[in-house]
Amino acid sequence: MCGITGWVSFDRDLSAEATTLHAMTETMACRGPDDRGTWTEGPAAVGHRRLAIIDLPGGRQPMSLVTPEGTVALVYSGETYNFTELRRELTDRGHRFTTDSDTEVVLHAYVEWGDAFAERLNGMYAFAIWDGRRDKLVMIRDRMGIKPFYYYRTPDGVLFGSEPKAILANPLARPRVTLDGLRELLVMIKTPGHAVWDGMREVEPGTVVTVDRSGLSTRVYWRLRTRPHEDDRDTTIATVRTLLDDIVRRQLVADVPRCTLLSGGLDSSAMTAIAARQLAEQGQKVRSFAVDFVGQTENFVADELRGTPDTPFVHDVARSSGTDHQDIVLDAEALADPAVREQVIRARDLPAGFGDMDASLLLLFRAIRQKSTVALSGESADEVFGGYLQFFDEDARSADTFPWLVRFGRHFGDDSDVLRTDLVKQLDLERYTADGYRTAVAGIERLAGESDFEFRMRQICHLHLTRFVRILLDRKDRMSMATGLEVRVPFCDHRLVEYVFNTPWALKSFDGREKSLLREAAKDVLPQSVYDRVKSPYPSTQDPRYARALQAQAKDLLARPSHRVFDLVDRDRVRKAAEREAPVSDQAARRGLERTLDLAQWLDLYAPELVLG
Repeated sequence: MCGITGWVSFDRDLSAEATTLHAMTETMACRGPDDRGTWTEGPAAVGHRRLAIIDLPGGRQPMSLVTPEGTVALVYSGETYNFTELRRELTDRGHRFTTDSDTEVVLHAYVEWGDAFAERLNGMYAFAIWDGRRDKLVMIRDRMGIKPFYYYRTPDGVLFGSEPKAILANPLARPRVTLDGLRELLVMIKTPGHAVWDGMREVEPGTVVTVDRSGLSTRVYWRLRTRPHEDDRDTTIATVRTLLDDIVRRQLVADVPRCTLLSGGLDSSAMTAIAARQLAEQGQKVRSFAVDFVGQTENFVADELRGTPDTPFVHDVARSSGTDHQDIVLDAEALADPAVREQVIRARDLPAGFGDMDASLLLLFRAIRQKSTVALSGESADEVFGGYLQFFDEDARSADTFPWLVRFGRHFGDDSDVLRTDLVKQLDLERYTADGYRTAVAGIERLAGESDFEFRMRQICHLHLTRFVRILLDRKDRMSMATGLEVRVPFCDHRLVEYVFNTPWALKSFDGREKSLLREAAKDVLPQSVYDRVKSPYPSTQDPRYARALQAQAKDLLARPSHRVFDLVDRDRVRKAAEREAPVSDQAARRGLERTLDLAQWLDLYAPELVLG
């Protein structure tokens, strides 16, 4: 896992731009604390920050290969889990390797097969290849969008980076946000390719972007497609388990300490238990970590979202699988610390609005990084297997919009409630959301003879796998890489995603519960308590001291009436939320305070040029 960046300028020799390239590269220092490197040749300049995972001495980057036609240079972020098989095939084709790294395999695979080699990869990755044989830049991103990747076109080329901050470090990129960027920032719909910053784009998942002297072109090498599912229930369950066993085994490969993120839910418990069984065959134990809050388990109050605290279930799994387990217990002061908020905003480059759930994830990963460098996560299992409440909520299922917005609106209110009324009218978020939804469902294929209900559930599954999951994957990547921790996501393996997506909803929920296929596939390794447990989302603190700290910080902000944040948010609404008696019990008020403070922090750190007209 690493951070990559670069610059292609066809009208000049970039060897004189070492200072700018260095500045771009150093913004990725958290993503790659172990090493740094740059490479320049003519119109191309690339930079790399390395987090060493496989072949610690041999995997240095940028990595280049000299051919009779010219040099091919690579900067690469991520992991290729089938690199051993690819290496054997390439060796049989005459390639010779000098390291044991997957990076070298990726480089040789490109030389052998061109950009079509992306279809052979199993992994999470974002990489850029400067092909000096043809004077072109090739940028490729993994199928599910696990690793972030951005680019910014210039008059004579392109800038790129793992994160926007790397691009914004180049004076050619303006830190400008228009109304359209604010719309994308404020609505949880994740428009493919949209990067919020004006002029910036994401390399879309499953896509190759090529830049040469004639311009920029894109090619989609993978998309989620509709196919018939012919396996019966028992065969489907057995196939899911076979895939999970293979996926976890591949993703446990590392030359550094590994662990699992354990929440006590079905997803992370199944993954941890399978990993524990596999490592036990080698005489090893799994190290597992969970997040908790001071007093949360003892004083837990159930609501419609979270019916049970995580910790008792976490400990059941730790005991049954024999993991080396540690709870990371956080207090309200740490979660509300302005310094932590600043680190979150720097990591995400945007005020994403997750509040204490971002802060706790950052603090959790920071603690884990003291003992492990690689962590396996249960992220995306809910999207793959159908685990969220909106999959079963009739209002959400029948709504002519993104289903999660129905649930979020019911529990957390509308994020736009805190905004200035005139800005809300300009943004017209309702229309933006409606347009995005129509675009998202337009290309979803329907099977011949598929019932209206089954097709609707296919649409909902597709929306979660191509929109919602990318929001959470980006969050997890940014929070983990800000601490130099690599998080792997077994449930995002494209083979599993493709297979389960095409199972009918009746099969995904054959016992009337969420994630029926996963529950049965992992039944033999799960404690009964977890097998029976109802889905519970990522935890959020219930400590009233957290809300009071937000109120105090909001009052400090209100004492600065000239702050730019009041160009966006309504001062009176913020004041009312800051003076409420019990804001922790009012999710909308609490989220409004979090959104306001995040926006203020972002404006202070990035000084974006806001174009609100």
